[in-house]
Amino acid sequence: MEPREFKDFIFSHFSKVSKAFSSPKRFELLDLLSQSPKTVEMLAKETSMSLANTSKHLQSLLESKLVSFKKEKNYVIYELADESISDILSRIKILTEMQMVEVKHKRINYISKPSEIEALSIEELTALLKSDTTELIDVRPTREFEAGHIPGAISIPITNLKEMLASLPKDKKIIAYCRGPYCVYATEAVELLQEQGFTAYLLEAGVQDWKQGGYRLDEHH
Repeated sequence: MEPREFKDFIFSHFSKVSKAFSSPKRFELLDLLSQSPKTVEMLAKETSMSLANTSKHLQSLLESKLVSFKKEKNYVIYELADESISDILSRIKILTEMQMVEVKHKRINYISKPSEIEALSIEELTALLKSDTTELIDVRPTREFEAGHIPGAISIPITNLKEMLASLPKDKKIIAYCRGPYCVYATEAVELLQEQGFTAYLLEAGVQDWKQGGYRLDEHH
């Protein structure tokens, strides 16, 4: 093989994999799968796509070997082909905020809402978890919680939060987290909790950020 032929082969494959990240919907699908394995139906609902379009994007991700699938009864369940893909997604997000300041501003205004909500870092959370004055709630769907969650968290999906308010202690600080810095569920949870008289905080991180910080996750099977 000639040097040029080798380079063309290598870079064409680099391009093939990187191309899979170039579609907003495919990026979102990978981001969702970083939380837990999901069926095509779940992914279609989360991304507001038709089943046909979702399947088409998943096929592209399969061809790039970024996802794999298994069959359970009548369902096809997709998952990331390798955990390192979550790290790539995180690095792209960080790079995007560094290079495109408008993305960071949009996230802060839409998710963090500093004038209305107090946000905590992972380091601040770990300090608070050492006391018994806090309650950590994971407001993602139950399936994602079971796939992996921050130790000590209890599962209260955002869709169930209103009906479960009575089970939360009003004499504790309630800290809510969801899929990470770009997920609105925790913001919505904190806003609702504050309206109901709770002292509530937003964790500006998700389980992937927690793992990348060197902390372990708990799982329920």
